[in-house]
Amino acid sequence: MRSRTSRRFPFPSLAPPAALRPPRFTGRLHDARTATAVGRWLGAALAVCFLTGLVSHFLQHPPHWLAPHLPPRPAWGYRLTQGLHVAVGLAAIVLLLAKLWTVYPRLFVWPPLRSVRHALERLSVAVLVAATLFEVLTGLLNIAQWYPWPFGFVQTHYAVAWVVAGSVLLHLAVKAPGIRAHWSSRSAGTRALPDEERDGPDRRTLLLGVGAAVGAVTVTTVGQSFTPLAPLDLLAPRHPGHGPQGLPVNRTAAAAGVTPAAVRAWRLEVVGPRPYTLDLTELAALPQTRVRLPIACVEGWSADAWWTGVRVRDLMERAGAPPGAALRVVSLETQGAYRVMEMGRGYAQDPLTLLALRLNDAVLSPDHGHPARIIAPNRPGVLQTKWVARLEVL
Repeated sequence: MRSRTSRRFPFPSLAPPAALRPPRFTGRLHDARTATAVGRWLGAALAVCFLTGLVSHFLQHPPHWLAPHLPPRPAWGYRLTQGLHVAVGLAAIVLLLAKLWTVYPRLFVWPPLRSVRHALERLSVAVLVAATLFEVLTGLLNIAQWYPWPFGFVQTHYAVAWVVAGSVLLHLAVKAPGIRAHWSSRSAGTRALPDEERDGPDRRTLLLGVGAAVGAVTVTTVGQSFTPLAPLDLLAPRHPGHGPQGLPVNRTAAAAGVTPAAVRAWRLEVVGPRPYTLDLTELAALPQTRVRLPIACVEGWSADAWWTGVRVRDLMERAGAPPGAALRVVSLETQGAYRVMEMGRGYAQDPLTLLALRLNDAVLSPDHGHPARIIAPNRPGVLQTKWVARLEVL
């Protein structure tokens, strides 16, 4: 009669040494039903992050064919999508850790590779886990503005997002029968579980605990963009009401290399068929428009403010811009990825797009872009160029 070992491992050389024998897991929640329940939440979170991330990327780095068609309305659009992106991304960290906890015993199966199909399945799962961990952890460090890596965050985060999306779809295709079998308490796979492993107090307690952790993370961070919850904004790196003139600042004038001497010599240059220049007194003497617009940054914080300045389309019209012209904006910044910014005709011609001189009825502070900055609706904060020195009609 064969021993138990010989039945499981017909080739003695494949039997694991004693030191490598997989541990035994006696917990009742490392099962397909629990993994499916947590996976539904995690899948929904990743879908929201992927879609809102696409919106952010294409607003921030539009391809040439899309730039003229980007919509400036609703004015709060980017604030909503980027706020969702960061809030749901933070919640996804909790869900991802819970999901990994439910399935980690499968790392210890023996033999680790049973067939070519099994090897490919494990490889796809490894790619999915690694890419998802990379996305949530680099996203977390981005909102803290800490970049301890040599690669560009925006481009890499965007590229790996596609890896995550593809890996999720592949994983769903491979695991579809198991997911379907354990989707609910009435599904066939769930009913086939031993009585003690079906839906019961343990699983409900776990799911309630995960939900409570997600809620706690959300409530203590979402106030950086959802201002009614700002008093509870305990864990987010930004508070929408903190900063000069009541707004946070990501990049100061000193960091941008904008010196007092450069500001004293400042004149606005407007380039077009009829080019002209204006000093600050002449610019302030033009008809002024006061609008209330949010400023929203990729790190997830946002806040409404009152902005006063000259409509960009009026400055372009004075320079002889043809109907539907776009605009290039050049800053006094000495360096930086967004020292030069372009806006399509939708933004350039919108009546809410201003070359702002005042914030909350006070002259712009140096860190908010004095002497003049761009403010436009439905626009990422990095494209609301500060310390504007030159406008070029395109």
